[in-house]
Amino acid sequence: MKIATMRELLSQNAYPGRGIVIGKSEKGTYAVCAYFIMGRSTNSRNRVFVEDGRGIRTEAFDPSKLEDPSLIIYAPVRVLGNKTIVTNGDQTDTVYAGMDRQMTFEQSLRSRTFEPDGPNFTPRISGVLHVEDGTFHYAMSILKSDQGREASTNRFTFAYSNPIAGEGRFIHTYLSDGDPLPSFEGEPERVVIPEDMDAFVSELWDNLNEDNKVSLFVRYIEISSGKERTKIINKNV
Repeated sequence: MKIATMRELLSQNAYPGRGIVIGKSEKGTYAVCAYFIMGRSTNSRNRVFVEDGRGIRTEAFDPSKLEDPSLIIYAPVRVLGNKTIVTNGDQTDTVYAGMDRQMTFEQSLRSRTFEPDGPNFTPRISGVLHVEDGTFHYAMSILKSDQGREASTNRFTFAYSNPIAGEGRFIHTYLSDGDPLPSFEGEPERVVIPEDMDAFVSELWDNLNEDNKVSLFVRYIEISSGKERTKIINKNV
């Protein structure tokens, strides 16, 4: 699989939807994760990320304009010990609860399917980073309908042990804009992960479609110590 920069992938795609990036920084210093949300409707765009302990949650920017909160208000990031969980929906809580009961990442998601928002049937994308004793590995998952069929769920889990420095994987809900929106297909895309956090934040935010981008979260975790640096950007300020 050819490696690409996030600039290349995002600047050419007006609507990847919601996206998760996980990988290791160029010098191998940091475990890196990023999550962004986009929106086409007023309801989807009416959101911000706010810190919630070591995680984050979404909030309505203007509560008076909030319509249906069921698929847009949730905790995208939660931390369980040395595990950082990031997802595009309330399955964050499902993974957290399952792993807290010693279930695996994959087992924890068995009770969930794609989102009930036909005809799009938005995939549920999830990731987990495990940083402990100077080691780092991660996994990603996508739960999606089988070719838009509401009765059938396809489940894919991708695990990355001892990831290569300077590389990561990018998974997003939609291949591109459309009606209905086409679900992501294939293996998570191979992407470049820079050492500099501020440079990566700028690369992501600046190349998300200006009309559709809503919020961005980026975290760099020092693998040797577990120390975290976090950056949040909201279009609504």
